[in-house]
Amino acid sequence: MAQAASAGALPGGARAGRVASYALLLVITAIYLAPFLWMVSTSLKSATEATTVPPTLAPAKVDTSAYERVTGSESSTPVLRWFLNSVLAGVANTALVLATAAPAAYALARMDFRGKRVVFGIIVGTLFIPPIILLIPNYLIVSGLRWLDTLLAVIVPSAATAFGVFFLRQFFLGLPRELEEAALIDGATHWQVFSRVVIPLAKPALATLAVLAFLTNWNDFLWPIYVLFSPDSLTLPPGLGLLQGAYTIDYPVIMAGGVIASIPVLLLFAVAQRYVIEGVARTGIKG
Repeated sequence: MAQAASAGALPGGARAGRVASYALLLVITAIYLAPFLWMVSTSLKSATEATTVPPTLAPAKVDTSAYERVTGSESSTPVLRWFLNSVLAGVANTALVLATAAPAAYALARMDFRGKRVVFGIIVGTLFIPPIILLIPNYLIVSGLRWLDTLLAVIVPSAATAFGVFFLRQFFLGLPRELEEAALIDGATHWQVFSRVVIPLAKPALATLAVLAFLTNWNDFLWPIYVLFSPDSLTLPPGLGLLQGAYTIDYPVIMAGGVIASIPVLLLFAVAQRYVIEGVARTGIKG
């Protein structure tokens, strides 16, 4: 038993390296958590305490009035309505991204047709176009469709994403062809192979793309400003900007809005974390 214990013990250098690694991870974690914890702390302070110098790390007295104002029924700042609009827009946009990117990526990864490389090159080439250049053309299209000041304006235009096609194509290239060939031999069509064989195997990549698409839509600030006008139609990012006055800033209210905005993101990552890590690890195995 003594020999087993000594064999299982780590050498001094290895133990010190592990301690240093954990210490570094704790420091990095603290750096990333500090802004969020500060936001939560400020949201629970009074307006006076939030602007005191030097600032206090924790509220001297917990004050939830900021959350009461944020979740109130003021017609000019319906934060809960903005929250629901953002959730609806994010979920719908994510579903459209997956519905368009997955078939296109599978066709480019597995099917042979004339001009496939050219099509894929054009799709990848659009990744190098700055999104700001497409602002006016997209606005004109949305205006022509009469989608201005509706959630369709922030759901549909970004549904066809070149990154999603590229990302899923790399994942599909890493899947073994034998599974698809066996299904085809059994009489399955290409659509059945795609929907019943490939899609179940691609859950990690699809979950990763879903998280990225949802976060992109959830955090979008510039585009909603141009296409959403009325208070009831706004999403959270531009809506929270209305909480800041022209001459005064109510920091607890703004921070309370930020805390509410971060809840879906944290829940989404907590649920999909395992799939995201697996999807990122497996994407790019081949191709």
